[in-house]
Amino acid sequence: MRYSPEHKQETKARIVAAAGRVFREEGYGGGGIEALTKAAGVTNGAFYGHFKSKSEAFRTAVLSGLEELRQGIAALKGSDRTNWLTTFVGFYLGYKRTCDLGESCALPSLSTDVMRADDDTRAAYTTELMRLVDEVAAGLPDNDAPDTPAGSQRDQAIVLLAMLSGGVTLARAVSDRELSDRIARLVAQAALRLTGQTAMDSAHSSSAGH
Repeated sequence: MRYSPEHKQETKARIVAAAGRVFREEGYGGGGIEALTKAAGVTNGAFYGHFKSKSEAFRTAVLSGLEELRQGIAALKGSDRTNWLTTFVGFYLGYKRTCDLGESCALPSLSTDVMRADDDTRAAYTTELMRLVDEVAAGLPDNDAPDTPAGSQRDQAIVLLAMLSGGVTLARAVSDRELSDRIARLVAQAALRLTGQTAMDSAHSSSAGH
């Protein structure tokens, strides 16, 4: 039986989405082919019809997750160029910190496994990460804006993403909800100070998502 190109594309997208959830929840070592096919509702044959290996599926899931984050940031900038960063920081350290791990952001959830991945995966991750950095940088204040710390917008974007992903990682890891909230609040304030946002913006961001 021949499947249409649309059906094949839908099946691949379903596998990628399922792989993203499984790898976020179980890690690369914990998510085997059987777990991926079961989560996607496909056979092993269907899986290997789209991916040569588990590592290729992992690479695709990582890149898909980073692209989803980049597109989300682009959409926020398009809807509110002035306040997008406050909204993003609040959402990231609010909902994206407390949602189910399977729905969490790929940046903190999958990067640790990328460190141990093959060279092709790390190279692809590097390219996609820099696209994400450039997307964030394009929405940051100009360097000569009042109260904006020195440093290029790209440098600020790198620090911002590192702060947010690291903050979410620590906040998710601790068992104390109050400490998790405190980490999120402090990271939100520091992230917005980095980019020259006001104290009011910081307070708003740290309370978002609760």
